[in-house]
Amino acid sequence: INNGVIKLSVINTEKRILIIDPDAKEREDISVFLKKENYFVETGKGLTDAIKKISEGGFSCLVMDVNLPEMKGYEAVPILKNIDPKIKVIMTTKKNTKRLEAKVREQDIFFYFIKSFGKEELKLAINNAFNK
Repeated sequence: INNGVIKLSVINTEKRILIIDPDAKEREDISVFLKKENYFVETGKGLTDAIKKISEGGFSCLVMDVNLPEMKGYEAVPILKNIDPKIKVIMTTKKNTKRLEAKVREQDIFFYFIKSFGKEELKLAINNAFNK
């Protein structure tokens, strides 16, 4: 107990997902969808939020857009993996190109999700992330 506040040292990472997307509507859409699937969801808009929340711990899965305000999502992966090597990263994008996909796949990511494919594929990828 610290200043009357009890901090749980073990956070259940079972179903905790962090969504990082600069687009508020995209963040909200994915968040609402995943909460309906009984996931605990937190959101942020860029790398700064991602670093802060991942440092606090407790997330098994990170769903992150490739276009962050500070840098490209694929450039952020090594920084975030340095904080939590076990976090499974699902990189998302609205517009895919062969060059972008090659850049993304160079990183230690779990899945690459093109948003136009629909949320069922995203749900499947997240289920797989939690089961591996």
